[in-house]
Amino acid sequence: MPKSIDNLLKGTLKFREEDFNNLQHIYEKLKDKQSPHTLFIGCSDSRVIPNLITKTLPGELFVVRNIANIVPPYRVAKDYAGTTAAIEYAVNVLNVENIVVCGHSNCGGCKTLLQGFQQLNDLPNIREWLKISACIIDEIKKIEVHHEEYLQLFVEQMNIVCQLKNLLTYPYIRERYKEKKLNLLGWHYIISTGEIYAYNFEKQKFEPLNF
Repeated sequence: MPKSIDNLLKGTLKFREEDFNNLQHIYEKLKDKQSPHTLFIGCSDSRVIPNLITKTLPGELFVVRNIANIVPPYRVAKDYAGTTAAIEYAVNVLNVENIVVCGHSNCGGCKTLLQGFQQLNDLPNIREWLKISACIIDEIKKIEVHHEEYLQLFVEQMNIVCQLKNLLTYPYIRERYKEKKLNLLGWHYIISTGEIYAYNFEKQKFEPLNF
């Protein structure tokens, strides 16, 4: 048996014997329904674990993860629309109070936006998905600084802002946001330090998250 599968099996047993027992009172309350307070839209990157970085318990976050934490603009889809459907469910059925769009450092999807789509000729679905954020490419051209790390940071943060704007194309989100019934937050998570930078809508820039 491959070591990775062995680790998965041992992990599930350890969860059942240790973690689940410690949280059994919470799972008992959740067995019939969920009532999360936040929709967390994050990247599928294995290094970004929503409940871990927010210290939230089961039942608190409704999580959507995809490549580059992208939110498609609103439309009534005629094709498969997992992210759009999940957003619709979280807001209109679960009535979440907050939506967090969380990007992160060293994002492979954002690096592709920076380097160009030509490297995705053999990955057509990823290419089409990332094109949702293609507007960022025009913003890159306006930047005079060409330092690679700075550009990567810029693209990651601009991508988060792009998704926040896309969220506001959803009529039911826009209405609740205007009525202050729904909070929108943009976070940039730094993998190497654990820091989170939050988007300040008034200043239109990212600042260290604090209280």
